[in-house]
Amino acid sequence: MSTLSEPESPARPSHGLGLTALISTVISSSIGGGIFALTSDLAVAASPGPALIAWGIVGFGTLMLALSLNNLVTKRPDLEGIFSYAEEGFGKYTGFVSGWGYWISAWMGNVAFATVMMNAVGYFIPLFNSSNKIPSVIVTSIILWLLTLLVNHGIESAAVINSLITVCKLIPLFVFIVIAIILFKGQVFTVNFWGNVQSNVQGAIAPSSIGSQIKSCFIIMMWVFVGIEGATMLSSRANKKSDAGKATLIGLCGLVVIYILASVLPYGYFDRQTLAAMKQPAMVYIFRDMVGSWGGAMISLGLIISTLGSWLSWTMLPAETIRLMSKQELLPKIFSRKNKNGTATISLITSSALIQFFLLTLIFTDRAYQIAYSMCTVAITICYILVAAYQIKFSWHHLQEAGNKLQLWIGIGALLFESTAVYFSGIKYLIFCSIAYIPGSILFLMARKHRTQGGKMLSHKEWAGMAIILGCAVLALISLFNGSLRL
Repeated sequence: MSTLSEPESPARPSHGLGLTALISTVISSSIGGGIFALTSDLAVAASPGPALIAWGIVGFGTLMLALSLNNLVTKRPDLEGIFSYAEEGFGKYTGFVSGWGYWISAWMGNVAFATVMMNAVGYFIPLFNSSNKIPSVIVTSIILWLLTLLVNHGIESAAVINSLITVCKLIPLFVFIVIAIILFKGQVFTVNFWGNVQSNVQGAIAPSSIGSQIKSCFIIMMWVFVGIEGATMLSSRANKKSDAGKATLIGLCGLVVIYILASVLPYGYFDRQTLAAMKQPAMVYIFRDMVGSWGGAMISLGLIISTLGSWLSWTMLPAETIRLMSKQELLPKIFSRKNKNGTATISLITSSALIQFFLLTLIFTDRAYQIAYSMCTVAITICYILVAAYQIKFSWHHLQEAGNKLQLWIGIGALLFESTAVYFSGIKYLIFCSIAYIPGSILFLMARKHRTQGGKMLSHKEWAGMAIILGCAVLALISLFNGSLRL
């Protein structure tokens, strides 16, 4: 590791991130392992009709969030990091809640990436199949620290590599989509379009009501959009602040098209029951059936590259989050210290150490991937809710300015969608996330005490908010130990 310098020391000058690199960050941060398991997960949740409706709802809601981020990046270029909007609008502690939640989401996502990547490696090397976990943990641990070393060498150079990885991992996805279009059978696609035929694959198929199926799709679809804010998180390193907003919108449009085609077209090749029972990652085995063994190998290789790219992005983002939070005095100053390459090494190592800890837990559970992506999705949705809330507040206070009435409604739409998504995704995951706020709140109070030096650290409302969150954390711990609440 490079020698640390004080926070105020100038970092080695480097070129900023351009529009292409920012778009690559959005796409690579979002397209990870989730898309390769998407079809089977959706088939468990819904038939094609409800799945398409759910895509429309989630796509529209995510568009409202992207438009909100675009508006705020443009009109408040002085704010750095997604949590800055919560801090500016609702106080220091709310900013901490948003930033800490984003950080939790970031490193939890890496646990999910590691799990699904080793499933793909197991396609080539049986030693790494799901029943033999210790070799997988060893390999993913090595990859974790290699990526940490790469990012420690400089975030901008890592982002350039990420752009190349994005191109490589999109190629097998496009090949899969083209072949799926060619082999698409309309009669297979429409035979159980609304899920009106009661069926059951080992108890996995969701209830047949359209509303229940749509609800079951939410956490699956929300997971694959995690990372849409990647360009916003790196806006302080962009050549132009406006490029971050453009990159978010362009990246979202591309993601919606890719996700819908990749997840819905297989309903026209296999029936829902077959898809739901498919071994994960499903895309590997669907494409193998379509074109032969070379297809499974190609998708597996694409999955490995894809998860490596996402893992790289999500190694950059949590370190950047902690650095910015420290810079804005939401965490102790030590987390903002940079090395000669401009990387906050302590922030980076802290995040990687927690990922390492959870990688070790893979040895003891068979649900690591589901738990990790569920926790990741719920934690980051809290950040999105606060972004939408600040979009509403900012637009309301500047209502007389051109375009802000529309921006107000965009913020309302984003807030309603994200709040609904948290409810549909599972309140229990939100309660468990509160446990992680116990050490975070201690660090926050340490930073505030140093800043205020005996003055008023928090307002009465902020103390009340902290008490509620920590109260939920205590209840979650009690419920976890007595077995009344399980993940």
